[in-house]
Amino acid sequence: MRSGPSGVIGRLALSGLDCQVYRKGRSGRKNPPTDGGRTDHVTAPVKKAVIPAAGLGTRFLPATKALPKEMLPLVDKPAIQYVVEEAVSVGITDILIISGRGKRTIEDHFDRSFELEYYLEKGGKNEELAQMRAIADMAEIHYVRQGEPLGLGHAVSVAREHVDDQPFVVMLGDDIMHEKSGILAGMLAAHERTGSSVLALKSVNHSEVSLYGCVAHEPAGDSLVRVLDIIEKPAPEDAPSDLGVMGRYVLTPGIFDAIEQTAPGRGGEIQLTDAIKVLMGTEAVYGYSFVHGRYDVGNKLDYLRATVEFALEREDLGPALRIFLKDFLGPE
Repeated sequence: MRSGPSGVIGRLALSGLDCQVYRKGRSGRKNPPTDGGRTDHVTAPVKKAVIPAAGLGTRFLPATKALPKEMLPLVDKPAIQYVVEEAVSVGITDILIISGRGKRTIEDHFDRSFELEYYLEKGGKNEELAQMRAIADMAEIHYVRQGEPLGLGHAVSVAREHVDDQPFVVMLGDDIMHEKSGILAGMLAAHERTGSSVLALKSVNHSEVSLYGCVAHEPAGDSLVRVLDIIEKPAPEDAPSDLGVMGRYVLTPGIFDAIEQTAPGRGGEIQLTDAIKVLMGTEAVYGYSFVHGRYDVGNKLDYLRATVEFALEREDLGPALRIFLKDFLGPE
């Protein structure tokens, strides 16, 4: 069951921004205070995910002039569906999508389409019918509209009422993680051990560090590091390391107070990276380092790579596509 335009319950004024709020459920459970990384504590399970989807998608113009970038297909599924399925795969089915103007098709995609289902059933297309119903039933999806893009930190702050005093996941739609990567599951396990926020980290080329938030760190065992400092999109010569923050975050509710204390940064926006740095003043923050399994589908080349690789893995498309590519590319 999802919330849609018919479920509007009011408007939420947050940091001077008028946000349309859709119906949503709250469990009322409280997360115990974090303890700076100790392991002798009880950590509340992570049950909620926040997916910011209010961006304009300018890197894919003109395709995104009328179509939300989150709805661009990877083979035959929109990118945002892969993100929702990733959350569901680790047991998170309470999902809040931060949307904006022109994003109504996202809501329509995850809603029931009775007319389409009627014609599929009438035509005996039972497999397609089952797929459409599964999309609508996979999770409890809620929506909040962000009136204008004021930065990722601000987008996350809009989720405060829905998240309440619980840890939660932030999943960026431009980052698609391969279903076999285990990145989010590893981050959640790290959060369960430490009770702290956990960031997804990946080594990037020196020339690319200015595209990411980068961290100074020290080893903390296995794939974990403890974050000592974090800088939003530093110049290569100023980067504290080559570990960049990717689009997955497990955050404690303390991030909301940190965002309130964060001044606008680069571009006049409230950056989540800057808020995490504020959070580090009161809580430990860890990073989960990984190597493979991420696609930046906001980048045209990576978008094409993801489309081809996902298609090659499918039994119905892979063999024929492999033959086509071999013929098209010809001998080395």
